[in-house]
Amino acid sequence: MSEATATAGALERLSEEGVSIWLDDLSRRRIESGNLAGLVETRHVVGVTTNPSIFQAAIGSGEGYEEQLADLAVRGVTVDEAVRMMTTADVRAAADVLRPVYEATGGRDGRVSIEVDPRLAHDTAATVAEARQLAWLVDRPNVMIKIPATRAGLPAITEVVGAGISVNVTLIFSLERYREVMDAYLAGLEKARAADLDLSRIHSVASFFVSRVDSEIDKRLTLLGSDEALALKGRAALANARLAYAEYEQVFGSADGSTAPGERFAALAGAAANRQRPLWASTGVKDPAYKDTLYVDELVAPGTVNTMPEGTLNATADHGAITGDTVTGGYARARADLAAVERLGISYDEVVQQLEDEGVAKFEAAWQDLLDAVTKSLDSKGVDAE
Repeated sequence: MSEATATAGALERLSEEGVSIWLDDLSRRRIESGNLAGLVETRHVVGVTTNPSIFQAAIGSGEGYEEQLADLAVRGVTVDEAVRMMTTADVRAAADVLRPVYEATGGRDGRVSIEVDPRLAHDTAATVAEARQLAWLVDRPNVMIKIPATRAGLPAITEVVGAGISVNVTLIFSLERYREVMDAYLAGLEKARAADLDLSRIHSVASFFVSRVDSEIDKRLTLLGSDEALALKGRAALANARLAYAEYEQVFGSADGSTAPGERFAALAGAAANRQRPLWASTGVKDPAYKDTLYVDELVAPGTVNTMPEGTLNATADHGAITGDTVTGGYARARADLAAVERLGISYDEVVQQLEDEGVAKFEAAWQDLLDAVTKSLDSKGVDAE
């Protein structure tokens, strides 16, 4: 087997198993250099996700943004407007690169996600307004608006989906919150149907975060230090994600038809509604003791998305072990693993709430860093950015 064939093999097998590979990164340099188009062509990438941290890294570097920054400075725009003009320009360009994939898959893939301002995570009305504005600014049918799965985000999901806008629900850590996210999506579809919108054009993914669960629970297991505790390291995140997929099957049905969809979605499916696919996010391994493709190899299931940073994408291409479905046969083990963690005194509910709070805070901090960097750039050109 040639090196090129071997490189493509694991990613091709992953795609054949029904997993859509999305890249968890975007920058103007990646678009303009042809790198993104190359990943679509050679790495089976069929979508892109962004978040405030990704844009902070891309725009904060300044590379590729000099001309637009100069134009924005001449216009005397506010820093918030400057950031939105740059981020939506990147998403619009990436959406154009992915447009053939969108067309070929009937809208299922070829998607590019952009997140609402993270400072609005606890404000429902502002999140809805921001989502509408982003959809208008990007103005591409294959855009997805990312809304965090906070308490305030849930009704926003319903309103935005109800307006016919495709949504990527982000920062999901708990099974309970995931069930609420699916309910919010179904409510949005029902609202859209009542408004006579075409449900077939509305797509959604639910981004269930993986590695951060292990990072927090492993830290607590290490502090306990017993043989039983240490034996559970690296198992909670996979267990949590697998049980999320079990919840997905209860609502939307299984790929093989062994589990029928719930009555609520079955009624919507009759109007051509789409399932809200689970998306595995935060799939880069944080602990170097674990295989770097752990959260790819062990989360293979039909009808899912795995969004990977480029390092994980390349590692999977190089030495990923894709052996078929590694999710649906593991529900009993997953329940046992999470129960074992609870028996050791580690509260699942406490951990997932902490991770949600930290996730929102990290994105807010990254967004502020981005605003600060852009403010500095505008000021350096003799423009007041306030």
